[in-house]
Amino acid sequence: MVEHHRPQADSLSEKVAQFLAAGGQIAALKSPPRNPIPPPRSPKIDPETVLKRRPKKLTLAERRALRKMADAL
Repeated sequence: MVEHHRPQADSLSEKVAQFLAAGGQIAALKSPPRNPIPPPRSPKIDPETVLKRRPKKLTLAERRALRKMADAL
């Protein structure tokens, strides 16, 4: 597998050498934090975008009562 990626590695090394020969500099910087802090939420809530909650499912007792009413009809 290493030999399989050798041409790409050589090409990359060649490009780095060209960059440095042209006066470029490589700077070792501090790595960014792994989990960036999310942006703060807005306190404004638009009434149009408020989530519509799903109604609760019928309980077993309610389903049985509904079935009895349907059978009575």
